[in-house]
Amino acid sequence: MVSLSVDIGREKSYDYLMKCFFVSDQHGDINKYNKLFYSINKEKPDAVFIGGDILPHFLLPDSGLDSVHEDFINDFLVKKFDSLKERLGDSYPRIFLILGNDDGRFEEPAILDAATRGVWHYCHLRRFSLGEYRVYGYAYVPPTPFRLKDWERYDVSRYVDPGCIAIEEGVFSHPVSESEKMYTTISEDLKKLTGDDPMDKVIFLFHSPPYQTKLDRAALDGKKINHAPLDIHVGSIAIKRFIEDRQPLITLHGHIHESTRITGAWQEKLGRTYAFSAAHEGKELALVVFDPRYPEKACRQLL
Repeated sequence: MVSLSVDIGREKSYDYLMKCFFVSDQHGDINKYNKLFYSINKEKPDAVFIGGDILPHFLLPDSGLDSVHEDFINDFLVKKFDSLKERLGDSYPRIFLILGNDDGRFEEPAILDAATRGVWHYCHLRRFSLGEYRVYGYAYVPPTPFRLKDWERYDVSRYVDPGCIAIEEGVFSHPVSESEKMYTTISEDLKKLTGDDPMDKVIFLFHSPPYQTKLDRAALDGKKINHAPLDIHVGSIAIKRFIEDRQPLITLHGHIHESTRITGAWQEKLGRTYAFSAAHEGKELALVVFDPRYPEKACRQLL
């Protein structure tokens, strides 16, 4: 066992039986990734969860996706993780990863290829074991104002908030049927993914936060579209209901960078579920450290 001291307004220190890292929304920021790699090498966590929006932004001109694209996954991420794996050997952590709404799905084959080589576990719509725990992943978010729709789904119905773009009116980097665009929902996806599985020892990796919580608060105060006020909460109703109904042990979220600044909170307890966000709008890497045996002792560092 190892000890880790952190400073989040006050210092906490205790022995981790299972040390887990969680980060999200790096958006291809090399400095943030290097801080993550340094922390993994130094602290040797058992598992690292990466919650989407991992790639650099790419242009979406009116005519379609930008044709010029660097291979960030293979030329940077895979090389860095391979280097860590060689250096750490048996201490190399389990890496659990999903993509986010700013990540083009055309990158998914490269993610899957690296997964087959043991670099990481690609978790979207999948389930993995982590000791006595199980890990699920889900990347989709409700409709946003952005044109790229690879990782967007209708939430519980085909309702679209003012200012947002309907799924079928957006841009996709991979083929999607019209029926999937228009009729598939986050709510139905979660039912199919989890079935009747017990959730008491589940760590669920989401990109979207749950709706009307401290984790999905957007900077939309007083803003209107065609005289209609915008909802300041932009998370998923389906994910919120899933958490309330099924009560997984821990849920991990990102997506809304400014929520912690606005609410002053990066975590929330929903019934028995501990929900953590690693989204951050600053230049620092937000690193959530937790032990699933003691989720109440989770902490967040800004590196």
